[in-house]
Amino acid sequence: MATIDLNADLGETTAGNPVADDASMIKLVSSANIACGFHAGDPHDIARTVESAAERGVTVGAHVGYRDAAGFGRRFMEYAPNELADEVLYQIGALEALARKHGTTIRYVKPHGALYNAIVHHEEQAQAVIDGIRAFGGDLAVMLLPGGVAVHHAEKAGMMVIAEAFADRNYNPDGTLVSRRDPAAVITDPDLVAGRVLQLAEQGTITAVDGTELKVDAMSVCVHGDSPGSVAMTQSIVDRLRDRGIEIRSSL
Repeated sequence: MATIDLNADLGETTAGNPVADDASMIKLVSSANIACGFHAGDPHDIARTVESAAERGVTVGAHVGYRDAAGFGRRFMEYAPNELADEVLYQIGALEALARKHGTTIRYVKPHGALYNAIVHHEEQAQAVIDGIRAFGGDLAVMLLPGGVAVHHAEKAGMMVIAEAFADRNYNPDGTLVSRRDPAAVITDPDLVAGRVLQLAEQGTITAVDGTELKVDAMSVCVHGDSPGSVAMTQSIVDRLRDRGIEIRSSL
């Protein structure tokens, strides 16, 4: 790849309690998945992150999730499909209002946490998420894990799919993410993470937790803002890519 999109989950500060250094992360990434208040984030702090993204020309995405602030959106929840679709639409609309205030707009949607993982295989919830995005209108893209049923539903609906890989998460041999209940789920070594992203950019592969080499055709790579040492980790990725002449740029 001559270019690669680097995204991070941001805007998750609630009641003044940050989970990431949004101001620093915004300076390093090309796309920001900004929380919409359901799994985390309050209107003022979300707006501040949107404003920072707009000022730096960072592409804004709606990071929609289950209505589960207590569990940070990382617990699977059962939903009636129409209710989930309405909640996805509601979250997009709320973030778009803040984006317009600060002179930008939402370009894509990325499901968060347990919802992201559920729609890899959960047919009804995958369709509900796509229905909610389509109800908003426009040409919003959707950022998803490659190979999941949500990708099928999005492509069937004529939506652009941004295939995503993860810099700081371990993979199972089947291409799914290692559960966060597993101590090996998150990778915290900046050099290791940077090397994985470079491998992905240059070879199109990522190494699973058992050593399997997975072919991953990713348009964007996520580094989690709430991971330990996330700023140093992201800086390490940026430095490694730039040293090899790979530009960090939004895919939209």
